[in-house]
Amino acid sequence: MRPLTPWIQAAKNEVAALLIVFLLGGSLFAFATLAEEVHEGETLSFDRKVLLALRDPSDLSNPIGPRWLHIAMADLTNLGATAVLTVIVAIVCGFLFLSRRHHAAVLVLAASIGGGLLSLLLKSLFDRPRPDVVVHLVGVSSASFPSGHALSSATLYLTLGVLLARVQTQRRLKIYTMSIGATLTILIGLSRVYLGVHYPTDVLAGWCIGAAWAMLCWLITGWLQRRGAVEGTAPRG
Repeated sequence: MRPLTPWIQAAKNEVAALLIVFLLGGSLFAFATLAEEVHEGETLSFDRKVLLALRDPSDLSNPIGPRWLHIAMADLTNLGATAVLTVIVAIVCGFLFLSRRHHAAVLVLAASIGGGLLSLLLKSLFDRPRPDVVVHLVGVSSASFPSGHALSSATLYLTLGVLLARVQTQRRLKIYTMSIGATLTILIGLSRVYLGVHYPTDVLAGWCIGAAWAMLCWLITGWLQRRGAVEGTAPRG
């Protein structure tokens, strides 16, 4: 009698793939809904209220909270900056190539470049002005919708979290790596609103499309891994 374990694992993989497809569709639908509402100006009142709630009413250049929070948010937001993400991608891809995980390195590179191109394309398409209701606490130059920091950080950190989780055998390590990716993505997005350079809906849209792109990369990774094209365990020697 053939062992059931491979069949059980195959069933788990299929269920996971279906769940990701469902979440992918949900993320795209949420982005499309947000984009329509933003285009029609339906979210502007909500966006402005949130930004104003994060500032001292007597001085809109002063965010709420202690000084250390201001500094922390300014530091956290840099984790989603293009220069920092580029350095992280270079380090990760270098490690993957040296450990002979060539296909995984290409996947990380493709996911990151794809996320960056998506950000540029969507910003150019919607061309939403940056918030003008509060003072910007960091410099910005591009369009506002969607948040490039939120999109790019979701793409890279979630992709890395899942890629690392795939080579772990212990459930707690899988949960840990994926949680780190999600936490970084959330904190970076929140920092953009706190610093006054993005409306909340910009960040929500960035999370939606970035997560959707990351999930598409996960599906491709799973498919390639099952075909043996993406390494599932560390090569020896």
